[in-house]
Amino acid sequence: MSDLRLRLAARALVLDEDDRVLLVRMGAGERPVWATPGGGIEEGETDEEAVRRELFEEVGLVPAALGPLIWIRTVHPPLDAGRWDGETERIYLVRTRAFDPAPGLSWDRLHAEGMTAVRWWTIGELEAAEARFAPRRLPLRDLIRRGPPAEPVDVGV
Repeated sequence: MSDLRLRLAARALVLDEDDRVLLVRMGAGERPVWATPGGGIEEGETDEEAVRRELFEEVGLVPAALGPLIWIRTVHPPLDAGRWDGETERIYLVRTRAFDPAPGLSWDRLHAEGMTAVRWWTIGELEAAEARFAPRRLPLRDLIRRGPPAEPVDVGV
């Protein structure tokens, strides 16, 4: 497994004051997935710089502060036409006031990257939805009830 080419990525779990989570839809058709905003860390970028850039590009948010690293996960689908064997993600908590998402990039550009929608979800909507999510297990109730973990939690695929 050490020969895998894994892209490093930084993502944000964005929660508003009502504990709604902001997710982006990747893909269209029969197999779209709703995921936390974020993406690959560019050469020379820190996690914080990558999260801030991705949040602005994908949802139009410029967060006042980045919270703690709460979740990690590694996935193995090939990315970027086979350049990468998968991705190791670090997911940070970002608390914000509710806002209307307005991506900083054009929808043409976002569609070219596979992003097709953005929306807020309540915990009830997440639990009732038949949609696919990434990570599949979004332990929001625990996070909201207990607060951020002392160490990042591996949330799996």
